[in-house]
Amino acid sequence: MFNVEKVTEQCVAWIREFFEQNGKGCNAVLGISGGKDSSVVAALCVKALGRDRVIGVLMPNGEQPDIDKARLLVNHLGIKNYEVNIKEAVEGIKHAFPADLPMSDQTRINLPPRIRMATLYAISQSNNGRVANTCNLSEDYVGYSTRYGDAAGDFSPCANLTVQEVKAIGRYLGLPDELVDKVPSDGLCGKTDEDNLGFTYAELDRYIREGVIDNEEHKALIDRKHAANLFKLQLMPGFVPDLDA
Repeated sequence: MFNVEKVTEQCVAWIREFFEQNGKGCNAVLGISGGKDSSVVAALCVKALGRDRVIGVLMPNGEQPDIDKARLLVNHLGIKNYEVNIKEAVEGIKHAFPADLPMSDQTRINLPPRIRMATLYAISQSNNGRVANTCNLSEDYVGYSTRYGDAAGDFSPCANLTVQEVKAIGRYLGLPDELVDKVPSDGLCGKTDEDNLGFTYAELDRYIREGVIDNEEHKALIDRKHAANLFKLQLMPGFVPDLDA
């Protein structure tokens, strides 16, 4: 059974300890999409550090239809926030891309998250900050993140929490239902997360925590995605010379 109160307090204590060891007095800086993950991480940081040490960054790529949810979150928590439209930066790279090298569809999809992470680090470095990663265990398990994009960060409060557990913490912290239950979408390709994945988060979460899944095709798909994306969760390999040879 998931004890939401216990886990929330443990996570809050973990965030405080991280900042004690890795940036005493620094601010937590995170991208705000208006979805459950960024909402819950922001709320956890506010509880751990106080709202004066949490900075939200809204980063629409041109027009963002659901940006009102991101604004709702920063207003609900009362945190300082910036809005940086990344459209010109994204288009600038597209226009400067080598003419003889066609940009793949996946490259186009992953470019905005990587621009957003560069933006987050720029704002963080100018605000004595540490960047919060907002990925959860369910997404990481099947590689549903952009390497060096939303998968980057300095600390990750929800890295070992499933989608259902993240939602439970959001409700426990009193976040508005429209943020906790917002249909997850990357905002890039026009599909929901579950449409892209080919299975539901409820199925995935049960499989992760209990090892049980009813649909064998979905199990095989999850297993393939997990195996193919394990490299995203590992440290960059580094060559170690044998200096005594």
